[in-house]
Amino acid sequence: MAAPDAAAQAAGSFREPGAWTSTEMADAAPYDMAMSDDTEVDSRVSDPEPAPVAAQPQEPPYVDKAAVLGKVFFDTPDGPRACSGTAVTDPRHPGASSLVWTAGHCVHSGRTGTWYRNIVFVPSYNNEALSRVSSADRGSRRISPLGVWWADRASVSPGWAREGEASGGAGAPFDYAVLHVRLVGGPDTSLEQTIGYAIPVALDAPAIPSIPTLKVWGYPAEAPFGGNLLFSCQDRPTRLSLASDEPTLYRIGCTMTGGASGGGWFRAEADGTLELISDTSVGPTDARWLAGPRLGAEARKMLDEIGAVAPS
Repeated sequence: MAAPDAAAQAAGSFREPGAWTSTEMADAAPYDMAMSDDTEVDSRVSDPEPAPVAAQPQEPPYVDKAAVLGKVFFDTPDGPRACSGTAVTDPRHPGASSLVWTAGHCVHSGRTGTWYRNIVFVPSYNNEALSRVSSADRGSRRISPLGVWWADRASVSPGWAREGEASGGAGAPFDYAVLHVRLVGGPDTSLEQTIGYAIPVALDAPAIPSIPTLKVWGYPAEAPFGGNLLFSCQDRPTRLSLASDEPTLYRIGCTMTGGASGGGWFRAEADGTLELISDTSVGPTDARWLAGPRLGAEARKMLDEIGAVAPS
C-alpha cells in the first residue's frame, strides 16, 4: 500500500473530546521516540555527544514563572498517552493566540498517516507540584489552574507526515506540530489572554555553534520520573545529524525521559526575551541527551496557515 500523501496528511481537524479526568491524565503513559545506541548518525557533521545534564525541578506554583508550559494528552490506538507542550504566539492574532507547540509524534503517527484523537493541552499542569494526582483532584485548579484546552485542529510538518516513525529517529528533523485549542466548557477566549502571555517561535535562529545556551522544559514520566512534575535542563547546544541530506538537529545533555517529548526549547535574546527555537523529539533509551529539530520555512508556513483558518 502506498504511503499517504504528506501534504494532504499534514493538517487535521477534530471534534471536542469527552472530558479527561485527573486520574486519566495521571495514568496516561509517556510517549517518546527513543533511539537505540546503534542508530546511525552522520559523524562528519555531528558534534561529540554532550555530557549528561541532570534535570532540575521547577519550583511551584508553576503559574508564577512557567505558565505557558504544560502537558499534552491524547488517545492513540494503543491507549492514552502524554507529552509536553508550550503556548506560543500567533502571527495572525497578536495578543490573542490559541496555539500550542509540541512534537509531531505527539499528534500524528508519521508516514502511516494516523491522527491521534481527543487531544488536550493543560497549561501549568499540576500547578502545586503534587507528588501524586488522584481522583480526589478531579477538576481541581491545583491540576488545571488555567483550564483544559482541546485541539480543534492541528498541523504537522509535511516532513514528519512523510518520514516519521514511532521509534528510531526517522523524521526527527521534522518532528514538530502546532495545535489550535479552545477552552473546554468555558468562554470563547484565547489561550494567550488566559495565561497572560505566550512565547514567540523563532524561525530564523542563528547557527547552532553561535548559541551559548538553551533551556529545555518538559514533564518526564519514565523512571526515575513520575510525569507529574515539571523539569528543565540547561546546556550549550551541539549538532546532531542523522542523515547528510536532512536538516541538522539541536542536541543538549539532559536526563529527562519519555513524556518530555514536545517540550519547548528556549533561547534568550539579548534583551532577555525568550523565544522557542525547537521541541524535544528524540533521545537515547538511557536518557543521556535530548535532540530537537531546527525550525524554518515549513514551520513558518504551518504557523501562518493554522492561524488563517476561520473559527467554525
